[in-house]
Amino acid sequence: MKQDNQSENKKLENKKTVIVVGGGPAGVQAALRAHELGATVTLLEANKLGGTAFNEGPAPVRTLARAARLRTDATLYSQFGLQGDVPSVNFKAAIDNANRVAAHANQVWHLTKIVEYQGIEVIDEVGSAHFVNNNTLEIADGRQFSADKIILTVGGKPKKLSIPGNELALSFHDLWSMTELPERVTVVGGSATGCQLASILIGFGAKVDIIEFADRLTPPSDVDISRKLEEAFKSRGMNVLTSTGCQSIAKENGQLKVTYKHNDQTDALMTDAVFLMVGWPADLDGLNLEATDIKVDGPYIEVDDYLQTNVEGVYVAGDANGVSMFVQSAAHQARVAVQNAVSDTAEKYAPRAIATGSFTEPEYASVGMTQAQAEEEHECIVEIIDYENLPRAVMDGRTDGFCKIIINKETQELLGVHVLGSYSAEVIQVAATCLATGMKINEIANLELAFPTFTEALGMAAQRICRNLRVEDKKIEE
Repeated sequence: MKQDNQSENKKLENKKTVIVVGGGPAGVQAALRAHELGATVTLLEANKLGGTAFNEGPAPVRTLARAARLRTDATLYSQFGLQGDVPSVNFKAAIDNANRVAAHANQVWHLTKIVEYQGIEVIDEVGSAHFVNNNTLEIADGRQFSADKIILTVGGKPKKLSIPGNELALSFHDLWSMTELPERVTVVGGSATGCQLASILIGFGAKVDIIEFADRLTPPSDVDISRKLEEAFKSRGMNVLTSTGCQSIAKENGQLKVTYKHNDQTDALMTDAVFLMVGWPADLDGLNLEATDIKVDGPYIEVDDYLQTNVEGVYVAGDANGVSMFVQSAAHQARVAVQNAVSDTAEKYAPRAIATGSFTEPEYASVGMTQAQAEEEHECIVEIIDYENLPRAVMDGRTDGFCKIIINKETQELLGVHVLGSYSAEVIQVAATCLATGMKINEIANLELAFPTFTEALGMAAQRICRNLRVEDKKIEE
């Protein structure tokens, strides 16, 4: 018995200690995985567990998008033989409902208790933790925490433009305390988050301007997504200004004057509210990296392929490293970082497929390479199924979309899929599975996908490519 106790005590002495800083999806995943691997874990969170994803980001934003879409759907009533007016909007009630969903993780799921129940020490709602040295952190009440390994999952924060009047602009953080819908809103930044906000607000009935510095909306997207999304926004009455830089914001006659430059011409518009959606740098406020040797790369913490910083034993997962800034990526990175930290492995973060989806109207989603990226490296075949030819889209009265697939002509493997239209974020999950498992185009064409669905467009595109390839092969034989 004495020998058994000594063996158990030795195991406890050899257990690694891990501090996780930040309680969003990456932080919670990191803490749980570290505990599974046998480490003693302390999770430090400035506010409530859940992070931006649950408390201010995708969860409440998607809830608002749902409300806006319900209102937009009412415009189709007459097409289906229904009668009724488009609903009016109680903006405060819509915001309250989004805040209710944001609180769900803690008030209904009791996320903190779930994590604590696993045997993890959770210290939340204590404000920002800051470094004292390379392996020690301190919180506001003076308590200090040291560990063998530190996993930073501090996420990001809204970026402010360095322009006159930037203090007059709002961010997503301000949305949740608004009680009235402004009559006219200007969104500066036309990438994913800016487009989502602009789409929601116009869906609620506001007049919306969107200003994007690049030559198209959602610059990282496939160009066909950008073009079709802009067309859809304009058809809804949105004022879309691309290749345009915001120069200043000023108060004037009870409104805000936004001055911008477009094609070397300076102009201005009047609006009631301005949202800056121009970037999401790492949230390093209060972290006191100056007390460490940790290097930063621009607005992010520098990491290697294994998600370790230049300081041994300190890893970064999620938005703070700028590698792949999606909730699903944050959770995956957390598992990789912890595996390397606790098990002393050398696993690279190298995802095969990252499926992304938006909450705009219409939705859009992507996985893999854009057409431009694919054609730089491969001889490609591209096929597009227009939703006017998709039975489910016709049935739903939602023919304003498409499914585009890109394959490597030589290997006939899938390189990328881009979808715009209803349920895009759901359709892309099947495409991501096909891509991640290395399915060839004939295998995708032979999938017996449910009818009638929007996902069927993926199979239709694959079948069309296969038919064309057979015709091409036949011509070569002749």
